[in-house]
Amino acid sequence: MASGSGPVALVGSGEFLDQMVAVDAGLLDGRPPRVAILPTAASLEGSGRVNWWLELGRRHYGAMGVEVVAVPVGNRAEADDPGLAGLIDEVGLIYLSGGDPHHLASSLRGSLVWRAIVAAWHGGAALAGCSAGAMALTSGAPADLGPGGVRGSRGAGEPGLGLIGHLAVIPHFDLLEQRRPDIVEWFGGWQPAGTTLVGVEEDTALVGDDGGWQVQGKGAVWVFGEGEPERFVDGEAVSLAPP
Repeated sequence: MASGSGPVALVGSGEFLDQMVAVDAGLLDGRPPRVAILPTAASLEGSGRVNWWLELGRRHYGAMGVEVVAVPVGNRAEADDPGLAGLIDEVGLIYLSGGDPHHLASSLRGSLVWRAIVAAWHGGAALAGCSAGAMALTSGAPADLGPGGVRGSRGAGEPGLGLIGHLAVIPHFDLLEQRRPDIVEWFGGWQPAGTTLVGVEEDTALVGDDGGWQVQGKGAVWVFGEGEPERFVDGEAVSLAPP
């Protein structure tokens, strides 16, 4: 991690809900009370869904006394809009909410908005991604995320933005494991070489800075390697390389 960079939160679910207040307050601690929300991952679902995410964020952060800056990037062309990139300036937290991780990553990759996000993070702003946002910030996601999807070969699927390139994230892990008991094997079949696979349960965040990673929230974070899976809960340090 570069000197001065802010913390990163990889969230399993629950963005802009009451159960995430403590996590968000920690991310904003010592930073400007201003959050930039990018609902890009939901843009393929239509303007109604995008507006729903933004309004949810406004209510959530408004109750915390935090200003919301909407950054309505819907596609790759819009991500090169200097005006939208400029909205990232002087925020304390940048938040990538849920939806389609593939669309999110392909929209932001190499864009003015993405460069502004990275610059703000290196300048000390916090950065959070929930569900699709968490996958996009790391190494990506399998090409087919639907139930019963075909397993891809190792390295297949869609690449993420790679900011935290040594991790591959399964969000909603407790819910997905119930719905699809082979979820770890399925993600493992796609998982890029050299990455560590982690499962982040709902209403839970894996928060990292240059001191390492910690679990925050009501659920657990699972780390999958060659041996038995490791389970970590709220307040525990997680044995992963720093962001």
